[in-house]
Amino acid sequence: MFSLTLNLDPAARAPMYEQLYAAIAGAIREGALRAGEKLPSKRALCALLGVSRATVETAYELLLAEGYVTSKPRSGFYVVEYETAAVSEGPSSVIRLAGDGGCHLPPRGKAAAAVSEGPSSAPVCALGHLPPRGKALESPFSTSAVDVSAFPYASWAKLYKEVVYNSPELLQRGDPRGEAGLREALARLLSEYRGVRCGPEQVVVGAGMETLTDQLLTLFGPEAVCAMEDPGYPALERSLRARGRAIRHVPMDGSGMDAEALERSGADLAYLTPSHQFPLGITMPASRRSRLLRWAAEGERWIIEDDYDSEFRYGGRPISSMQGMDRHGRVIYAGTFSRSLAPAIRLAYMVLPPALAERWQALYGRQQPTVSRYEQTVMARFLDGGFYSRYLRRVGKLYADRRAALLAALAGIEGLAVSGAGGGIHFLVTLPRFPEAELLRRAAGAGLPLRGLSEFCHEAPPRPSTLVLGYGGLPTEQVPAAVARLTAAWAASP
Repeated sequence: MFSLTLNLDPAARAPMYEQLYAAIAGAIREGALRAGEKLPSKRALCALLGVSRATVETAYELLLAEGYVTSKPRSGFYVVEYETAAVSEGPSSVIRLAGDGGCHLPPRGKAAAAVSEGPSSAPVCALGHLPPRGKALESPFSTSAVDVSAFPYASWAKLYKEVVYNSPELLQRGDPRGEAGLREALARLLSEYRGVRCGPEQVVVGAGMETLTDQLLTLFGPEAVCAMEDPGYPALERSLRARGRAIRHVPMDGSGMDAEALERSGADLAYLTPSHQFPLGITMPASRRSRLLRWAAEGERWIIEDDYDSEFRYGGRPISSMQGMDRHGRVIYAGTFSRSLAPAIRLAYMVLPPALAERWQALYGRQQPTVSRYEQTVMARFLDGGFYSRYLRRVGKLYADRRAALLAALAGIEGLAVSGAGGGIHFLVTLPRFPEAELLRRAAGAGLPLRGLSEFCHEAPPRPSTLVLGYGGLPTEQVPAAVARLTAAWAASP
């Protein structure tokens, strides 16, 4: 029975729907609303609170997107089971978006491909000149390409010139953690957009995720065992093996890393991509996040939260970070600008819990910074001046429109299903007509090299007949032609 007293303030800075969302989510985390309990109908809650239907609908959609509740057709919204031991007692940070770019759905109906937000529960460089628009790429469905035509060249160049001419002190040695201005800007950005709770003294800047991962591993000692998502990112696997690290491959289910398998693995730390898992595209719901946080807290273990592809969400708001839910200091938050801006910008960052920040300072506090002080200062001004938020709105809309065009075009391939398309710039396609190897062979024969899901699987069996399609580097105007080639390649008889 719903028995909360909700006091919404129309004069508050936060919109009414955010207040309602935060109140209900907080009640679920604290146990005031229990698993299986039904929330009031939208109409009843509107009458109870004296708010508009849009306010209640938006709040319920946020709760559904973050996995706090589930929806039962013709019945209503019900609370999902939630682990509370390792989760922040206060209401979660509600992310404030600087615009609605990247939050668009493809047209419904016959023009849209069948999409599910996640797979089944079975385990499964220096910037160059602006490229000509519409120029074909060698691999149009590459999972690593981004659209550099949207990069804010003029703004970046102007800032860079100002910094180079007016900041000669940047030629001297800098803080190994990164420039103070950039760490402060990152702390503000991550707090506002991702719900990360930190101060600039916890932020470390490095030349790419590989550099930071190397540093991070030394903080745990040589015997620490690392759990990886399976399927997962192969570059991380190679990096860990090259350093002699023991690895446990943990299978995925429809909510992300299998919690029971992780508990059995004997791992000391888990590397997760909960915002938009690569390659499955799963967004980990709040209930699974809380259980993994409990695993870390009760065993004094660690979670590395790689916030991969969190910048781009379609049809909903980004889910706040695991780090913001953690009250025991067991989560290391990591991110990079290589995906959102350009691969050549080798600037990544991590947010260390206070205990690890002290350990990092003891080991690396005398080294040179691994990123140019000039580039760090430019990035700080890029963030503080609002250039980055404006860029994300623009490129988010570009990717949303491209995704919609691609889904509509793929709908013409009979029997094809799409999953993991709720965010990021890649998704999975499954076509049972042929085995994976045959799908790849036919696509390559049409001049479209693709990647199969099995390429990213280690011990978990791959979903049959499934490929990973990226669309970050595929110009929207070339989508129909590229899909037409795929259609022709896969249409012939076996």
